Amino acid sequence: MTERFGSYQNELYLQGLGGQLPPCSTDATKLESSAREIMAAGPFSYVAGAAGSGATARANREAFDRWRIVPRMLTGATDRDLATTVLGTRLPAPVAVAPVGVQSIVHPDAEPATARAAASLGLPFILSTASSTSIEDVAAANGEGPRWFQLYWPGDTDVCASLLDRAKKAGYTALVVTLDTWTLAWRPSDLDQAYLPFLRGDGCAVPFTDPVFRGLLEKTPEEDPTMAILRWIGLVTGTDRTWDQLPFLREHWDGPIVLKGIQHVADARRAAEAGMDGIVVSNHGGRQVDGAIGALEALPGIVSAVGDRMEVLFDSGIRTGADVLKALALGARAVLVGRPWVYGLAHAGEEGVRHVLRSLLADFDLTMGLSGHRRLADLGPESLQRA
Repeated sequence: MTERFGSYQNELYLQGLGGQLPPCSTDATKLESSAREIMAAGPFSYVAGAAGSGATARANREAFDRWRIVPRMLTGATDRDLATTVLGTRLPAPVAVAPVGVQSIVHPDAEPATARAAASLGLPFILSTASSTSIEDVAAANGEGPRWFQLYWPGDTDVCASLLDRAKKAGYTALVVTLDTWTLAWRPSDLDQAYLPFLRGDGCAVPFTDPVFRGLLEKTPEEDPTMAILRWIGLVTGTDRTWDQLPFLREHWDGPIVLKGIQHVADARRAAEAGMDGIVVSNHGGRQVDGAIGALEALPGIVSAVGDRMEVLFDSGIRTGADVLKALALGARAVLVGRPWVYGLAHAGEEGVRHVLRSLLADFDLTMGLSGHRRLADLGPESLQRA
């Protein structure tokens, strides 16, 4: 039976009759301001901040505004089917929970809360290497839900192989390799507060529970956390990878491999030629290169170049159901959503994450129907018009 995501609005209205309001706004564009009021300054700036002046983060939103949906009438869109298959995973909707690290600075329930919320909706949970919870513990929280593993590529090949082996054994089915964050960008919002959670030991649970990484240390992370932190930071920052290193990943991962951070057509073609299964068109939510193009601007050209050879996913700037529709109409197979549900986590833990995701799905479902689209296959460039 097709999931009726749009019925969430009826549920909210009915709860209102009993005086119950949502745990946070149903408008994802308002969540940042409300989260600012309840989060500590350092964690909030870490989540909300961007590179440099924030120009790229603004460009992400502006790119969506340059496209407008052209509604069609009398299409029989009463019932919609939003189901799809992405990277071999059957999904009720083309939405995945983007990898976000250090969730312990947002809420004490951290990644397990998000993993449970994602599983309850059947959406893929993508675990960050910078998790504040171990690979195995997040998998246990996620249960039978679909889950993928995001890799920040360690410089030590044995440590990298160990992380991949653990993820595979714990039921993570796809590998999402982030390419654009091999070193941290200039992020004034963090620098002004001299706040980097990793230096405090937050977001280090994956290496600290890894037997190979622990074997590199003279003292365990419990005995000497400072040296363990510095050793790990040295392994995952400061070195850019090259295309000829990709075979190592294929050697140690037998499932789908996706490269995240692709914005140039030439890089998309290189990924396809390297035998990658997919890419994520993304600028890391504007967190890495100030003054870069909005991610959505890159999407149509990349889809045209490689969309027939690999799965093209999209990330950076998704806030509304209309945003999801626009990205899919421009050729994305699915979208990744990040900051909105992080703010939901801050507001109400697992319940907050679930609410934000359900709100996005309901908005997308209703926008699909009201614009005259019954199936994802109905979407295409003709669904939009340049503003």
